[in-house]
Amino acid sequence: MTIVLFGGQAMAETVGQPTPWKLGLQAGVSPVATDIHNFHDLLLWIITLISAFVLALLLYVMLRFRASANPVPSKTSHNTLVEVLWTVVPILILIVIAVPSFKLLYFGDKTKDAELTIKAIGKQWYWTYEYPDNGNFTFDATMVADADLKPGQPRLLETDNPVVVPVNTNVRLLVTAADVIHAWAMPAFGVKKDAVPGRLNETWFRAEREGVYYGQCSEICGTNHAFMPIKVQVVSKEAYAKWVEEAQQKFATVDGASPRLADARVAQ
Repeated sequence: MTIVLFGGQAMAETVGQPTPWKLGLQAGVSPVATDIHNFHDLLLWIITLISAFVLALLLYVMLRFRASANPVPSKTSHNTLVEVLWTVVPILILIVIAVPSFKLLYFGDKTKDAELTIKAIGKQWYWTYEYPDNGNFTFDATMVADADLKPGQPRLLETDNPVVVPVNTNVRLLVTAADVIHAWAMPAFGVKKDAVPGRLNETWFRAEREGVYYGQCSEICGTNHAFMPIKVQVVSKEAYAKWVEEAQQKFATVDGASPRLADARVAQ
């Protein structure tokens, strides 16, 4: 069965993937990603100013206290003002960094107003997804081999079954693993959450722009670690409702037969 994700309309522009020769972070399409980018810019300014200040001090010392300009070196061994400054100023800088840092950590941790829950299970080497709010169906998402790629599909990032979510919806993402530690990472959403066997980690995102977004497992999880991509399609709420109806018919339920096992039985 073919699932139509956009009601027959042209697919939205693909923005959520690496671009050759691009500088900076991928464009953020979620509130968390936007705050991460703002925090990154703040840190960049702080680091740049500190580096420029230290460079200026080094140049001043090299010129002012070189042997030819300062034949009789000073014997000063203590300066209260300088010692207070080099203690207090770094503390103030750390406070300036810590306040938005902790706010961002708590903001990206979880949402109190989740409208949709999706569970991602990392396996060697693919992802299994469950939709408990929409009939509890489940499916596997494996990488599309190079020989099977269609025009426009990115190599090493395309999957056979994408994760589909509605636009402007608070999505609670539960992440775990079935074997070793994996990590569900989606740069455009500002999400990177470890998938640990025996534990259920939680994060969230709200995609504010329709389109196709790509990520990868970001934890070294074995031989095929580099071939464990993530594809998320963000669609309108109407298109999502249509997809759910078709997905409930196409995919097995969590307590039913696994699609992977069913395919294996057919092949036999």
